[in-house]
Amino acid sequence: MIITEPTGHRWEMPISPGRTYSIGRAKESDILLNDRRVSRKHAFITADAHNFTLVDGFVENGQLYRSVNHVFINGNMHLECVLADGDVMTIGESTLEFKTVAAVAEPVREPIPDKLVNYDSDMMKTRSVAFDDLPLGHTQVQLSVNEIIGRKSNISLESAVATPEEVKDLRRKAKILELLFEMSKTLGTVFELEEIFEKATDLIFRGTPADRVVALLAEDTPSGKTDTEKLYRIGAKTRDASFEKLTEKLTVSRTITKKVMSEGVAILSQDAKTDEQFQGAESIVSQGVRSTICAPLITQSNVHGVIYADRLDPFAAFSPDHLELISAVAAQTAVTVETVKAHKRLAREEVARANYSRFMPEYVVKQLLEDPDSFKLGGVNQTITVLFADIRGFTAFSEKENPERVVSLLNQYFSVMSEIIFDHGGTLDKYIGDGLMALFGAPTATVADPINAVMTAVTMQKRLVELNAELSSTGFASVAMGIGLHTGEATIGYIGSEKRSEYTAIGDTVNLASRLESNAAGGQILISEATATAAGDIFPMVKRDPLTVKNRVQPVELFEVIWA
Repeated sequence: MIITEPTGHRWEMPISPGRTYSIGRAKESDILLNDRRVSRKHAFITADAHNFTLVDGFVENGQLYRSVNHVFINGNMHLECVLADGDVMTIGESTLEFKTVAAVAEPVREPIPDKLVNYDSDMMKTRSVAFDDLPLGHTQVQLSVNEIIGRKSNISLESAVATPEEVKDLRRKAKILELLFEMSKTLGTVFELEEIFEKATDLIFRGTPADRVVALLAEDTPSGKTDTEKLYRIGAKTRDASFEKLTEKLTVSRTITKKVMSEGVAILSQDAKTDEQFQGAESIVSQGVRSTICAPLITQSNVHGVIYADRLDPFAAFSPDHLELISAVAAQTAVTVETVKAHKRLAREEVARANYSRFMPEYVVKQLLEDPDSFKLGGVNQTITVLFADIRGFTAFSEKENPERVVSLLNQYFSVMSEIIFDHGGTLDKYIGDGLMALFGAPTATVADPINAVMTAVTMQKRLVELNAELSSTGFASVAMGIGLHTGEATIGYIGSEKRSEYTAIGDTVNLASRLESNAAGGQILISEATATAAGDIFPMVKRDPLTVKNRVQPVELFEVIWA
């Protein structure tokens, strides 16, 4: 069995004759699917000497219970089916491909390419990477962050006395460690990016003869990675106030920043006038820049930007020691930047999750947080099933009851009904007084949407019977609910203004579902012919007299779902 989960994770599991394999979301399942739309006990496979048979549901106390979202084999719903080689099963948003041992071919091993390739984690395809091999000049020094960490002391273990050069080297390193230790204590209490770079800049001025220090950050993308092509200035500082006007018009060589960020190395350039790295950055040369250092803000998982420092004294230049210190400061700053970004992102996601989870199932909220661009103003046309439900006689009921008790009843009612909608993969569109509107197939449409919508309606009616029993103990009179469903094409998406919008559906499909609900008596579930055809015979249905609807020439064929 070759399993592909909604995340794209793909794995295999051998199955053999002579036993039964359970499939579901429960931890004890033999084939465990990490998929919210899969039931805890969704299906099972029985295997004898000749056949592997897939059965929708699970057995408990001798009774077979069917799953909520059903099982589809090669696009068709099946309650029970003997599997053939190559059959593809769809359970929730996961796929399972059945392959016999004889049909499994040896994998084709591609030769390893000579040139460097970049692996796309989502599509698992390779793309060639082109590198600019133009020379960057002979006056630069490059230093990897890892070199600082792994560099060994120059003192010989065979000598008991350090030379003056070794003592000088130790003092230099002690100063670097002292500054970095001070920085680590300071950054532990800072949670704003501007303040982080203020601390880092001060440290660079104390440890190097830099005249100007500029921090450039890469823009964040929805995926959590950064766009290294788009840099913006987060902080800039000068040692001398007379340099401030020059700093306002400072231009940093894109050639240098690209190399620093792509290769994760810090670059020291000793002469901007002759160094080929500064081609295209004439403003740096015109400002009298003598020497520059550019170090990456890099962590194990991301590149956040660069720290750039320069000297304007024509008779002075940075040394490799200064390069090492600025590289170390940049490395520590990058870790703090990543931590602060992660905290802010988690805080935003937590607020968004709390808000959106009240209206949408978890998988929709997850998609919204992972890809915000997919939920912009505007919409798409696709086939959905719309459900409207409303309490009958609620206006008269509310006139007799205390307002606080009316609100209490509605809160209990909506809490129960919303959870049922979410459990069946629906999206709660809105509450309308004492009614509600739900969508099945938005944002992701599946062939199971009409089935899930009808099962939701039946579960809601059955749960209302239980809820009435619970409410009667607190003195409430029993309430009844009418439900209407229709399947068809609608426009779905974020509709409204830039300041306030809501995820909803509009169109004739929505209007017809609302008309069916308004014609349903308490306890009734009325569905259109389109929904009845798409849902199949999962529940008994009785054909009712056609319904005449405004703006429709032909009456609408009507069916009532028998649920009691």
